[in-house]
Amino acid sequence: MTAEQMNKTEKMTGARMFLECLRKEGVEKIFGYPGGVILHIYDELYKCDFIEHYLVRHEQAAVHAAEGYARITGKPGVVLVTSGPGACNTITGIANAYYDSYPLVVFTGQVDSKLIGNDAFQESDIVGITRSCCKHNYLVKNISELPRIIKESFHIAQTGKPGPVVISLPKDILTSKMEFNYPDKINLPGYNPTYEGHPIQCRRALKSLCEAKRPVIISGGGVIHSDAWQEVRELARKLNIPVATTLMGIGSYPQDDQLSLGMLGMHGNYWANHAVSNCDVLFAVGTRFNDRITGCLKRFAKDAKVIHVDIDPCSISKNVNVDIPIVGDAKNVLNLMLNEYNTGKYSFDEESRKNWIKQIEAWKECRAKFAVENAGLRPQTVIEHIYNKTKDRDTVIATEVGQHQMWTAQLYKFSKPRQLVTSGGLGTMGFGFPAAIGAQIADKNKLVFNIAGDGSIQMNIQELMTCVDYKIPVKIAVINNGYLGMVRQWQEKLFDKHYSQTPISSPDYVKLAEAYGILGLRITDESQIDEALDKAIAYDGPVIMDFIVEPFEMVYPWVLAGKPLNETLLSNDSDEKKQGV
Repeated sequence: MTAEQMNKTEKMTGARMFLECLRKEGVEKIFGYPGGVILHIYDELYKCDFIEHYLVRHEQAAVHAAEGYARITGKPGVVLVTSGPGACNTITGIANAYYDSYPLVVFTGQVDSKLIGNDAFQESDIVGITRSCCKHNYLVKNISELPRIIKESFHIAQTGKPGPVVISLPKDILTSKMEFNYPDKINLPGYNPTYEGHPIQCRRALKSLCEAKRPVIISGGGVIHSDAWQEVRELARKLNIPVATTLMGIGSYPQDDQLSLGMLGMHGNYWANHAVSNCDVLFAVGTRFNDRITGCLKRFAKDAKVIHVDIDPCSISKNVNVDIPIVGDAKNVLNLMLNEYNTGKYSFDEESRKNWIKQIEAWKECRAKFAVENAGLRPQTVIEHIYNKTKDRDTVIATEVGQHQMWTAQLYKFSKPRQLVTSGGLGTMGFGFPAAIGAQIADKNKLVFNIAGDGSIQMNIQELMTCVDYKIPVKIAVINNGYLGMVRQWQEKLFDKHYSQTPISSPDYVKLAEAYGILGLRITDESQIDEALDKAIAYDGPVIMDFIVEPFEMVYPWVLAGKPLNETLLSNDSDEKKQGV
C-alpha cells in the first residue's frame, strides 16, 4: 500500500491508522515480534511499502535494537510487540532506555477493552508495570484518541530529557474504524521543558569558572543528547579547563586532547578522580551524578563550588548539593556562556591554570597495574588491538556490561559522540549485541563492533539469526575469561575468593557460528589478533571472534563502593580494608 493510498480521507481501521501515524512522524524502521492481538497491524505491514520491519528473536532485543538505532540517529526508536508475555519481555529494555535517557516509542498489544482486568489470555497490565520505568505511558481507550496519543508520544519521547514512552493498544481499537485526522499541534499544559538557561545564572557560572584556580568540567550524556559537544570543547579550550566525562558522556570530548581527563568514577582514571576531588569549581553538564561517578557523596568534590546544567530540574541537587543551578538545554546554556565570554568582559589567571594542569600531569604518573603477572592473552591487549585496527574508520563500539565494558571505556580512545553504545544506568547484560544491530541498521556504512563478555553475549545470542536474515555485518568480539568477570572481581576482593556461581561455560563459538552460517574465529595468542581482526573486518557479514583471555585479570583503577574518589586502587597490592558491597 502506498503512502498516497494510506492518506485518503476514507474510514480507516486503527491498524491502518497506526501505520499512517508513523508515516506522519517520519518513521522508516521499526523493531518487533508479532502475536495474536496485533495481527491486524502486521496484516497492514504486509501491504505497507514505507516502513521496514526488523523481526528479532526476542522482544527484549527489539527494544535494545531500537535504542541502538536511537543512539546513532538521535531519533526515537520504535518497537511493536504483542500483549502479555510479549509486552512483559520489553521491560528491561524500556528501563534501560529510561535510565540512560534515550527516546523510544514502544507499542504493545492488549486484549479487547471489555476483557481488560478479567485475566484474559495473554493479558498484562503493561501501563501499571512500566509506570516507574518510562517517561510516560498510555492505554488507548477509543480509536478517536489514537492519532493524538501517538503524536504526543513522539513529542514527549524526544523533548526535554529524552526517554521511552509506552502505548498499550487494545485489539478492538485496531479493528475499529474512523476517518483519519492527524493533529498538527499538541496541547500538553503540564509539560513544558525549559530550554533556555537563565542569563543571570549563566553569567554567575561563567564568573565562577574564570575566578577558579582549579576548575574541572564534567561532560555527561546530556551533552551528547543536545549535540553540545562542540560547545563543551570550545569552552574548555578558551578557558583552559580540564574535562572529565561520565561513561555516558564518552565521546563528547576527545580522549586524546591535552585537556582530556578521560572517564571519572568507580573505574575512572586516577587523575580524573583526583582532579574532581581537589577542584575548587566543578562545572557539570548533562549528568545526574549517579553513585558510580561520585563515590562517597559526603566527600565528593567537598571543597568545590558546584555548577550544574541539566534540562531536568529534578536532577539538580538530587544527589549533589549545587551552588549554581542552571535548568536548560546544554547547547543553549553553553552558547549563552560562550557569547558572554566573547564580549571580552571576562578573564582568568593563566598561571594558576598552568599550575593546575601541571598537577594533573603529575597525577598521570600513577597508573593501574596488571593484576596477574606472566598472564596469557590479556583482555586489555585485545581492546588495544581493536582500537588500533578501527580508529581510522567510521566505527561504532557497542558493549555489554562488565569488565570488558570498563576496559573498553578506559582503553578505546573515543574522539566522537555517538561512537560508544553502552548501558550505563541500568547496567544491562545482553544489551550490547542487539544495540549493535540497531546501530548498524541506523547507518549501514559504519563499522560496528560489539565487545562482549562470555556471560553477557549468551543473554541475547539468538539475535545472530536476525543478523543473518537481514545481512547485518556486526562484528562480535567475545572477551572469554570463563567467568562472570566483574562479579568474580568483587568476590576476589571482598568475599575471600568465594567464587559462588561465577564460573560460566560457553558453547564452542566457532561451531556456533558455523551453525548460523557465519564466520567464527578463535584467538588464543596476541600474535593472532591482528590477522583475525583483518579477516573479520573484510568479511561481508556478521562475525564471532572468541578471544580466550586470562581469567583472573582485574579492572583497575577501582574505587570500592562507598569510598571517596581519591581512594582509587591501582592494583591488587593496594592497601584497602575489606568492606561490604
